[in-house]
Amino acid sequence: MNPSPPKRLNTTALVPLARKDVADPALELTLSAVEHRLASLSAALQTRDLSSIDLHASELHRALSNAVDHFSRAARNGPVPPALRRRLASASGTVAAQRESLARATAALDRAIDVLLPREAPAVYGAHGGVQRSGRTGSLLA
Repeated sequence: MNPSPPKRLNTTALVPLARKDVADPALELTLSAVEHRLASLSAALQTRDLSSIDLHASELHRALSNAVDHFSRAARNGPVPPALRRRLASASGTVAAQRESLARATAALDRAIDVLLPREAPAVYGAHGGVQRSGRTGSLLA
């Protein structure tokens, strides 16, 4: 009994399959830029460095715009690799969390300012054309 020779695997048939799972270098670079900008903005937020926050927020905005453009073009040409989709979804979640955190901080600051510096009620015109002011007039009755 003569054993049959081992079959050779046709590796050229596997190349197109492997290329679908390999990330496009431009997409990888674009997504890495977004992740880097997110990390920089997080660090700036933790240190409360206003100029750095402004700088990194602007850079993140540009990186996100660039990523949306690249990923939109890539999606028109075929599916985006699952690993990149997961990373993009994670970055999107981080952006949403930072946005929510900033909204809460802004609301808390607005409430504190309202307590410390109450706004005066605006003067409104009454039925007879005179200005009516809400609140006390400042005179004391004996």
